[in-house]
Amino acid sequence: QVQLVESGGGLVQPGDSLRLSCAASGFTFRDYAMHWYRQGPGKKRELVGVITTTGSSTIYLDPVKGRFTISRDNGKNTVYLQMTNLKPDDTAVYLCNVLIARNYWGQGTQVTVSS
Repeated sequence: QVQLVESGGGLVQPGDSLRLSCAASGFTFRDYAMHWYRQGPGKKRELVGVITTTGSSTIYLDPVKGRFTISRDNGKNTVYLQMTNLKPDDTAVYLCNVLIARNYWGQGTQVTVSS
């Protein structure tokens, strides 16, 4: 079955960097675009970014453009979210997602940005 397992979250200060990972299994990873979402406290879940199957193209939510980078390693079945210059508004649970007939989600990893 499809499984997505995020890791790498934590408590950081404004301006810090963090890299999240999402390990995927149960499907042919290289055949699917992968997505990162986030849901902040009291906020709706929002799409952070998307990476195509080969990693040749990425799209980002406006507030994270220039600060976040999505990449993938198809040999390791893993997608990454590199976050730099983190801000308090980036505080959220970050989830990876794949659409295979329906949406599959990981359990999420908490990122808290606070001084």
